[in-house]
Parts: sequence; C-alpha cells; structure tokens
Amino acid sequence: MNRRWIGLLAAVVAVAGFAPAATAATAPRAACPDPGPGLLRCLTTYPSAHALADGPIGWGADDLASAYRLPAAPGPDTVVGISIAYDAPNLEADLAAYRAQYGLPPCTTANGCFRKVNQQGLAAPLPEADFGWALESTLDVSMVSAACPSCRLVVVEGTTPGFADLAETEDTAVRLGASVVSNSYGARESGAPLAFASHYRHPGVTVVASSGDAGFTAASYPAVLATTVSVGGTTLTRDPSSARGWAESAWQYGGSGCSAYIAKPSWQKDTHCGKRTVADIASAAEDIAIHYTDAGGWLPVNGTSASAPYIAGLIGRSGQAGATQPSSLYAKAASFVDITTGNNDPSGAGRKCGNDYLCVAGPGYDAPTGLGVPNGLTGF
Repeated sequence: MNRRWIGLLAAVVAVAGFAPAATAATAPRAACPDPGPGLLRCLTTYPSAHALADGPIGWGADDLASAYRLPAAPGPDTVVGISIAYDAPNLEADLAAYRAQYGLPPCTTANGCFRKVNQQGLAAPLPEADFGWALESTLDVSMVSAACPSCRLVVVEGTTPGFADLAETEDTAVRLGASVVSNSYGARESGAPLAFASHYRHPGVTVVASSGDAGFTAASYPAVLATTVSVGGTTLTRDPSSARGWAESAWQYGGSGCSAYIAKPSWQKDTHCGKRTVADIASAAEDIAIHYTDAGGWLPVNGTSASAPYIAGLIGRSGQAGATQPSSLYAKAASFVDITTGNNDPSGAGRKCGNDYLCVAGPGYDAPTGLGVPNGLTGF
C-alpha cells in the first residue's frame, strides 16, 4: 500500500466520525489532491459531516429516478464509456453491491455488460491502483447504472492522469463501441490540455464531462470544449409540498466558468461571457450513496463527478446517444427543469461574480446549472 493510499484511507477514517465536530462546516475533502501541472484531477469529494455505514446514506438510484421522472422502461443496451486513470481493483464487486441494493440487473464481465481495460484496450496489464481515482471509478459506474440499468459499461483505465494518457482512453472507449463517453475529471483550461481537444470529438459519439468542484473559477477542461456536454451540480432535497416532490438549488461547489480560449458557440446565447460558458446542464452532485470496499462499505460522496456520468447514462437510456450534442440540448431548453436558486460561490454570497448569472442560479440559463436538470428523457 503506497503512502498516498494510506493517507487517503486515513482521510476516510476522519470522515467516518473520528474527526472533531468542528470539521462539519469545512469544505468537502478531495479524493484526488491537486496533482500539479500537466495532470488531470478526479473531482469526487467527501462530505465532512457524514460517517461510513452498513447501508446506503445519501441519494440512491431510486431517489434519482423519482427526482428526474425516469420512465419505467430501462432503455437500450447502449455502450457507455468511462475514461479514468489508474485501476480500481474492486470495481466490479462494488458495482454488483450497488446494483443489488437498488434492484438493478447484474452487470458483470460474465454476462457481457461490464468490461475493464487499460488505455490500449487490453484486459492486462492494468495500471497501478489508486485510492482516490478508484473511488471516482466506482462513482462513475454506479451513476451510469442508476441512470441506465440496461446500458453496458466499458471502463478504460489510463496509466496516469496525464493529458495524453486520458486522451488515449477516450479514443479507446470509442473504438470499443462506446457511443457516450463520461469524463469525471478536469484541469484548469490552458493551451497544454487544449492540444488534446480532438480526442474529445468523435462523430456519432456524445462526450460528457464534469464542470468542476471549485465553484466559479477558470473554466475546466475537457468540460469547456464546445464538443463536450458540460455538466454542473445541484443540491437535491425532498419537497412534499411541490408537485414534483423534489427541490434543487445550485450546488455550492459546482464548477462554472467563462473560457479564455474557446470561441462562443452559435447555440450559446448568454451575454456576459464572450466565449464558451460552462456548464450546459446539471443534476444532483451532493450526498450521493455508493458502495466502496476500500473505504469500508457504503458512504456518501459529492461532486460533478456524480452528475456527469448520471447524465451520460440518461443519454444512453434515451436512445439518442451520438445524436445528443451540446447544441441539441440548447434547442430543447424548455425540456429541462429550470433551477433558479443557489450559487456556487463557496462564501455563499455570490460576490465572486458580482451576483451575476455566471455564479448565481436564476430564471433561464445560468452557468452553475446551465439549462436546468432533466425532466425525464425529453431533453435528450
């Protein structure tokens, strides 16, 4: 067990209730520390005030299906690709525990639903294991499963989280049949990662990416690419007084930003960002229940790392994989549930963007939640 693995496991123990009570008000704990220049970062975080449990805590597949009014039919067997770094040794077992908990059909190597390969597309050798990225992988496959129980999964593991290695995982996922590819990682937009932009553009494939977990800041790559469906995050709560039965607001840490490099797409009409604005749409990103063996079982996690694969799964379930692109979402803007409250300024005040739509949710398009959240599959 390497030092980083030990350190992250110690962090999970702290989250499990052994940390001082004062930590309950602190920012979420990152599964993947900032790796520095030239590397991408997974975007899963731990909510500081929760403990590990023998059963799920947080929103499960049934809650999300209710909140987003999913149809009873499971949909086609679309292949959804997961682009990720490092290996998750217990991924298939943790996926089995999640799917069994929520009554979803098995998705295994044996029945052809689950496949895990290295960045060249081979079953071996797989990369070294990494605690934080394995947690990310577990969240990804769980969220795709919750959104699309009938979808098949191909998980492509990069040797490192470097720009070139993860670009290759993207290409490999498409080569192995994925018509939707989910990316729950990001790096600050700059010329270096943008040199790999072509790997996130494939005819007949929908590419989905997390908008980031640092609030309103520099736009995150690859979410900022005009060919990528950029997914922000919300805080989901029950609301028995409403017809929907649920309420949502912008997640405090969900990413949004205004590109410094990518030209304004013709289909994006907001006026305070002269270039590409992140995000396009959103879904729940806080208190998501997953099963993760290396952390002791069930725990809740946060992150647009949850919302991006969930949206990828919904696109797979809709039967419109490939046809769904950022431009098509804006053409169906009325099909989404508009989110009009909350902001992604960690101070909670909206001062980071001058109380503008770039960090404060309001009627119509706003950067933290985009066009809104799914209302069934009609927006895809």
